[in-house]
Amino acid sequence: MSTTKKIGLMFLLGAFVFSCAPRLKPNGNHGLPPGQVKKVTGSKSAKPYAPGQHKK
Repeated sequence: MSTTKKIGLMFLLGAFVFSCAPRLKPNGNHGLPPGQVKKVTGSKSAKPYAPGQHKK
């Protein structure tokens, strides 16, 4: 195999692997867990910052 084909194959393989990687999105806390956001804001409870803890 020529060097160009090897490089092209490696590029395609890398693109395939990285395209299948999961993408996590932050929940509005800038990527911090609820307890850390509580510390930053000075709140007494982390409940308002936790996902799934909001009443509808």
